[in-house]
Amino acid sequence: MIKLKDGFSGERALVVPRLIVKIMEEDPLVSMLHITDIGYYPKALHHFRERMLPINQYVFIYCIDGAGRYRIGEHEFPVSANQYFILPAGIPHAYAADDDNPWTIYWIHFKGILAPYYAKGASHPMDIQPERHSRISNRMNVFEEIFNTLRSGYSNENLRYVSSLFHYYLGSLRYIQQYRKANTDATDDGDMTRTAIHFMKENMEKHITLQNMADHVGYSPSHFSMLFKKQTGHAPLAYFNLLKIQQACFMLDSTDMKVNQICYKVGIEDAYYFSRLFSKIMGMSPGEYRKTKKG
Repeated sequence: MIKLKDGFSGERALVVPRLIVKIMEEDPLVSMLHITDIGYYPKALHHFRERMLPINQYVFIYCIDGAGRYRIGEHEFPVSANQYFILPAGIPHAYAADDDNPWTIYWIHFKGILAPYYAKGASHPMDIQPERHSRISNRMNVFEEIFNTLRSGYSNENLRYVSSLFHYYLGSLRYIQQYRKANTDATDDGDMTRTAIHFMKENMEKHITLQNMADHVGYSPSHFSMLFKKQTGHAPLAYFNLLKIQQACFMLDSTDMKVNQICYKVGIEDAYYFSRLFSKIMGMSPGEYRKTKKG
């Protein structure tokens, strides 16, 4: 039995055709690791799937906000924001968003000779907490590159490139400390403002408060706000909104995502509020901005 609420505002999903999956399974490189389905569900209220008949794919789910639960065989686990898990192939499973605080998730179905090695040990919730040397935003960009490459077509070059990216994506999770340490020079531990801005970028898709920011850098909200504004010229929340609109501009320039999809990607659930904020900062609506760039 399979159940799924049809349609979530801002969702994106892609299913690779079976013919292409067969081609990937026969390719000496791509057969090692390949994606069959990929998507993003923001605030997925009533999201529920149950597969009593097991499938031959591994299912990766990364919860960036909200909460949910999942079951593998007879074992059930809760999952919350900043956690991921991988459902093993060949075992009945089920997963669902929390009724009161539905999750926002990135998800990927994958197969391949090396798939079991990447999935090993990840059947229980794995933490990806934002911290000073985390590179969550980089990983999100890799996901987008995978998704956009698949959307652009199924040439052999595209499929091999996606497979290579996916190795890197899963490696950044399985070897998370190495992934983070590789970029430690990019953050100055003594720079409170840089630390705060890094925290904002790592939480771009979420609603975070002034208190959250102040707690992260270890200051009171008032003292943090005063220091941040002195160094940047902007209040912390106003600066966070600037980063969100900057990211929105990038997505309007480089993708064909709709405005109601982009607003979720920058942590704003209300498309009308997003458009008003965008117009206030950029002097034009998102639609007008996209037209000027295409012109």
